[in-house]
Amino acid sequence: FKGGDTCEYLLSSGRFLGEKVWQPHSCMMHKYKNSEAKNCLIDKHVVFIGDSRIRQLFYSFIKLINPQVKEEGIKSTDCLLSLQGNSAFFLQDFLWYPEVNGSMRQRIKSWAEGSVAKPHIIVVGAATWSIKIHNGSNEALAQYKINITSIAPLLEKLAISSDVYWVLQDPVYEDMLSESRKMITNEKIDAYNEAAVRILNSSSRNSKAKVKVFSVSKLIAQETIMKSADGLHLPESSRDTNAMILMNVYCNKIMKPIDGSCCQPQPPLTLIQKIAFCFFTLSIFGYLIISLIHRNNYRKNKSCTDLESGEEKKPAISTPNVSTLEMLLHCFCKLGLIMTYFYLCDRANLFMKENKFYTHSSFFIPIVYILVLGVFYTENTKETKVLNREQTDEWKGWMQLVILIYHISGASTFLPVYMHIRVLVAAYLFQTGYGHFSYFWIKGDFGVYRVCQVLFRLNFSVVVLCIVMDRPYQFYYFVPLVTVWFMIIYATLAVWPQIVQKKANGSCLWHFGLLLKLICLLTCIYFLSYSQKIFSFWPLSKCFELNGNVYEWWFRWKLDRYVVFHGMLFAFIYLALQKHQMISEGKGDPLFSNRVSNVLLFISIVSFLTYSIWASSCKNKTECNELHPSVSVVQILAFILIRNIPGYVRSVYSSFFAWFGKISLELFICQYHIWLAADTKGILVLIPGYPMFNVLVSTFIFVCVAHEISQITNDLAQIVVPKDNSTLLKRLLCIAGFFSGLHFFSAMQDQSRH
Repeated sequence: FKGGDTCEYLLSSGRFLGEKVWQPHSCMMHKYKNSEAKNCLIDKHVVFIGDSRIRQLFYSFIKLINPQVKEEGIKSTDCLLSLQGNSAFFLQDFLWYPEVNGSMRQRIKSWAEGSVAKPHIIVVGAATWSIKIHNGSNEALAQYKINITSIAPLLEKLAISSDVYWVLQDPVYEDMLSESRKMITNEKIDAYNEAAVRILNSSSRNSKAKVKVFSVSKLIAQETIMKSADGLHLPESSRDTNAMILMNVYCNKIMKPIDGSCCQPQPPLTLIQKIAFCFFTLSIFGYLIISLIHRNNYRKNKSCTDLESGEEKKPAISTPNVSTLEMLLHCFCKLGLIMTYFYLCDRANLFMKENKFYTHSSFFIPIVYILVLGVFYTENTKETKVLNREQTDEWKGWMQLVILIYHISGASTFLPVYMHIRVLVAAYLFQTGYGHFSYFWIKGDFGVYRVCQVLFRLNFSVVVLCIVMDRPYQFYYFVPLVTVWFMIIYATLAVWPQIVQKKANGSCLWHFGLLLKLICLLTCIYFLSYSQKIFSFWPLSKCFELNGNVYEWWFRWKLDRYVVFHGMLFAFIYLALQKHQMISEGKGDPLFSNRVSNVLLFISIVSFLTYSIWASSCKNKTECNELHPSVSVVQILAFILIRNIPGYVRSVYSSFFAWFGKISLELFICQYHIWLAADTKGILVLIPGYPMFNVLVSTFIFVCVAHEISQITNDLAQIVVPKDNSTLLKRLLCIAGFFSGLHFFSAMQDQSRH
């Protein structure tokens, strides 16, 4: 389903999410702050013309710029407001013309003919006074049609250079109308609205000279007019929604907010994006050509038979270079098609997008559903060690699914859920510290090949998305985070003296040496947490900048600064206990003696619940974030002990969660553009009008794409990162040249924008 003209949808259709959140039919509406509204309307002249209902809309619009403005003065007079601030000037006028008559025409004519300076935005609407004064007579309706017919060409002429909006009349709540307004019925209002819609733009063939009909106010009023104080005027929340819609219609194309897709034009392709699409196109054609050549050769070889023996000859084996080239082009061919889908979903105005809206049911019901599925697919583990491969995949899997539900439901607005999700993100980083420390400690492999393999698998898909989607590296914040922590772990253990398990077995002093290294790491982390400047220097700033500063990186890094260290320390203690046979990891056996296991299990359950109670009672996000780095490890360790102390629990795992755990990184990255939308600010809508069916379809595609990208990354890692050091060094130089060229093109692009 094509998104279509999102401006038209914004002005004409939508629905309420809950009681106060308005959702346009096909796009996302941005909630403008005062500073944003001022930046958009600086030196702009905005005029509202009409009756008391238009006057109320005028004041709601003004309050988006300055909330301190009060509705003052006689309601049946003009109101001229000039707002001044920090050398910026805003001119907002309300002109009292309660009827569409000769006086209104004369005012509009003065703008159309240029005798008076044209406003940038004109909002017009009137009808209820004509109904009231003439007691709802048919003659008044006929005169209304004549008058609006004479005004329409003038408005269309103004619409060539200004934004002109005709506000249709809202329905009334007839039971609440006073006796003097009883003649204003919804039937009469519909007749006047029908006349206005039929006459406006009827003679205009120029799309740029069209008056925009503001009909969405009718839909909003139908839901809220019962809360009106007099049955005629809308409640304040509805007027504010109308004002915000007007702000989106005019300002979105100027301010280009990420979470405001309504009325935004499709962004032009950058030079880097054009090069990327050319590369993927060539890869697709190259793969098709090579596949055809190989298929023809295979058929020829298969048809060749030895006439003497009657045996079929074996086809010639392709050379390794050709085979590698074909595999490489195959990967880039699939990746090109996938990236095209990414671009169509979140950059082209092809599919619809909607705002998130949080309810408790939208978060907790899917959580219960996936929990039941996870328990249903329970299998025995191949090994029964603490945090074995199946168990860590399971852990990553269910955490990733919970985080996905958290993102699509907009649960970040609910603080208790937010605090628990912060623990899940910390648990990912804990596993980063645990996993990489265990590998280096046991294997002692500090070679360049291992480092390049890990860095490639972590960063490949993100680098491609940065190019195709025109986003900075820090935008996908989790990948930079785990990349930096991997390099910190590597540097800590690889720096002289290199202490590994094989060496430490000979003397206990090496264990103290490693503890000393970990203490030095903890000290560095502590002091770095008080110095943001170190990340502001080039070239670190280029990697971690988002919106011109490194604050986002600083916030993410500082929030979980100790948990990777906790993961490394846990791995060291666990491996030491395992080496000295102080724990029992047999199938069905408790981890410790029965008494110790029961005590630790009780303490773990109490600690787990205590943290959850504290997080659920949290009132201030800033204060809780300050405590989070120090206390998040409590719930993580409690979970590990609960999951591993009982032998029967340690011996089973959920294959359902483990499957998702194997592609957890790809799921986290892909959600940005093909499951969520507008860079995670909204929800992608492939099938409008059927929310549940839409989520099922988009989720299926999203998971398949994530799985495919995982396979592509693994295949390319084997090709791009060779084991031979000399070949690897040459390719690293090529990659350095590639990023230098990328930086050059990016600099050229920035200059052209400025």
